Amino acid sequence: MSDIGRLGLGLAALGRPAYINVGRAEALPPQRGVDDLRKATWAVLDAAYAAGVRWVDAARSYGRSEEFLGGWLAERGHRDVTVSSKWGYAYVGGWRVDADVHEVKEHSLRRFREQYAETRRFLGDALDLYQVHSLTLDSPLFGDRALQAALAEVAGDGVRVGFSTSGPLQGETVRRALELEVEGQRLFTAVQSTWNVLEPSAGTALGEAHAGGAHVLVKEALANGRLAVQAPEAVRRVADEQGVGTDAVALGVVLRQPWADTALIGAVSTDQLRSNLAALDLGSDEDALGSVAVTPERYWEERAALPWT
Repeated sequence: MSDIGRLGLGLAALGRPAYINVGRAEALPPQRGVDDLRKATWAVLDAAYAAGVRWVDAARSYGRSEEFLGGWLAERGHRDVTVSSKWGYAYVGGWRVDADVHEVKEHSLRRFREQYAETRRFLGDALDLYQVHSLTLDSPLFGDRALQAALAEVAGDGVRVGFSTSGPLQGETVRRALELEVEGQRLFTAVQSTWNVLEPSAGTALGEAHAGGAHVLVKEALANGRLAVQAPEAVRRVADEQGVGTDAVALGVVLRQPWADTALIGAVSTDQLRSNLAALDLGSDEDALGSVAVTPERYWEERAALPWT
C-alpha cells in the first residue's frame, strides 16, 4: 500500500460549526450555516479523493458529518471509499458555536441501537467500520454483556467493529478492549487512538494491536492543530529545513510508524489538505526532532483546555 493509501480524512472539524482544533476558524467559510459547511466538506472530500485518499471517518457527534458524507457518496457515485463512523457521543450543540455543551457521552445499549440506526440511515451499506467513541477503562461497556452481544451482531452482518480511545491511559484501554470476546470470537478488530510526537504513549500497545491483526487508525496526528500552528521549536526547525509546514513533519512521523495502518487528517480546507499531503514526500528526519513528547497527563490536560470555536 502506498502512503497515500494509508491516509484517511476525518470529519470532526467539518461536520459542525464549533470544534477545538487550533487554526480551524481561519480556514472555514465566513458563514457556518449547514449549507456552508456541507459545501466546505464536499470540497475537501473531492480534493482528498482526487489525491488518492480512500478512507473517511465520521461520528454521530460530529454534527452532520454522516449526512454530508452520505450525500457526497451518493452524488459522486464513489464505491471505493472505506467509511468508518462512531457511536457513543450525541451532538447536542444545536448548530451553535457558543453552545454550553456540544456533545454528551453514553456507552449504553440504548444509545448504541439508537445511533446505529441513525448511522445506517445516513450511510447505508457504505458503512465498513463502526467504532465505540472514546472508550476508556471506566466505560460501562466492559461489563455490559448485552451491549457486547449487540456489537457482535453488527460484526456478524459484515461491518467491522472497533473503538477509539482518549485520555492518558490509552494503552491500557487498547489492551483490555482487544481481549473482549463474544462466543469465543474477538469482539473488536480495529482501534483508533491518539498518537503524535507530543503524545506517543500508546505506541507500544498499538504495535501489539497491529501485530495481533487489528487495523490501527491514528487520530489527532497534529494534536488538534497545535502541531500545525504552535509546534515545538524542533519541529519548526525540521520543517524549515525541508521547506514544508510543521503539519507535514508531524504527519510524516506518524506515517513512519509501521503499525499505523491508517493516519487520519483533519483538514477543513483544500489548502490545509495540500499542506498535510506534503508529508508524503518527506525523508526520514525523525531523529532530528529529538524528544518533544510531554507526559500523557499534561497532554490531555492541555487538550481539555482548548476552547470550542
